Amino acid sequence: MTTLPDGRYVDDTPYERDTGAEVRHAELDMSNTRLLWLRFKQHRLGLVAGLFLLFSYLILPFAGFISPYTPNERLEDYLYHPPQMVRFFYDGKFIGPYVYETTAQMNLEEFAWEYVPDTDKPARLEFFCEGSDYRFAGLFKANTRLFCAPEGATIFLWGSDRLGRDVFSRIFYGAQLSLTVGLVGITVSFVIGIVLGSIAGYFGGFLDWIINRVIEILRSLPELPLWLALSAAVPSHWGPVSVFFIISIILGILDWPGLARAVRSKFLSLREEEFVRAAEMMGAKPGRVIRKHLLPNFLSHLIASATLSIPAMILGETALSFLGLGLRAPAVSWGVMLNDAQNLASIEIYPWTAIPMLPIIVVVLAFNFFGDGLRDALDPNRS
Repeated sequence: MTTLPDGRYVDDTPYERDTGAEVRHAELDMSNTRLLWLRFKQHRLGLVAGLFLLFSYLILPFAGFISPYTPNERLEDYLYHPPQMVRFFYDGKFIGPYVYETTAQMNLEEFAWEYVPDTDKPARLEFFCEGSDYRFAGLFKANTRLFCAPEGATIFLWGSDRLGRDVFSRIFYGAQLSLTVGLVGITVSFVIGIVLGSIAGYFGGFLDWIINRVIEILRSLPELPLWLALSAAVPSHWGPVSVFFIISIILGILDWPGLARAVRSKFLSLREEEFVRAAEMMGAKPGRVIRKHLLPNFLSHLIASATLSIPAMILGETALSFLGLGLRAPAVSWGVMLNDAQNLASIEIYPWTAIPMLPIIVVVLAFNFFGDGLRDALDPNRS
């Protein structure tokens, strides 16, 4: 502290800017999208899960290119082939990725197929090679694949099933249906849930009573038996695409009551707010009030609810297909693959046939972590 001639005091310590205040002021100037991103990045697990899900959906159109075989391509001489290891060094020299050719033998003691590798014949993998025809993104016909085995050899990264089909290829093709069914189902669920919940919460009265009784009836019914009953009603002669959309719609129709009740309860509290009353006094119609004033205040809950509902849709499709009442062959989904592997005796002898359960577990966990991170980022009460 320094004393001036006129008796005033001056603090001679160096001036330090309040960086915390600057950060808080900068946050006030940020857009909602930028602020949401900064908050979401702090949830490390949710960020990693979100990037994983983004990558998973981006590679769906490239399933045919990444897979060395088509989903229903059968290699009759390689039933229940175990996973093959990709090696890079042979006799101490680097020769690039390769596998060994294998020969099938029947183990009469355990009644299981055994495959003996020929270590004298390394088969180098081919890249950007030609294989069986497939449709890129379901639209364009193509036959170029990322990698494949040379003639006389096979490449089963995750083994083959009881019909000699590559498990690795089928999992990638199955992801196209299993991951998409959640998006289609949640779209149906959200359209019904938001519309009916908005009507019940905003208008109230007799409409509210009717919608609530429908919600209570649907929520009182056992979920799995209802799924089974509706799925069994699907005609057996319908094609895989038709069954896929029907299963998606069924899952969406049965999922909307919870969302509708949440929307209703939120609208009951928001419709008495001053900004809603002001909009009504200025002549705004009910549709505009709901669309422009009520739903934006409820958007954070809707987004978090969507990310947490998609894994439930995926598990629903998996359960129905596993029980034989969902998607059916020749369609390929993770549930259909698990249906083929439901024989416990076969899993005990050939454990790689149960590998399709791993992507289901990983994707469901990723959606839950992503939903948790998004919910925390959208929480208006978070400091």
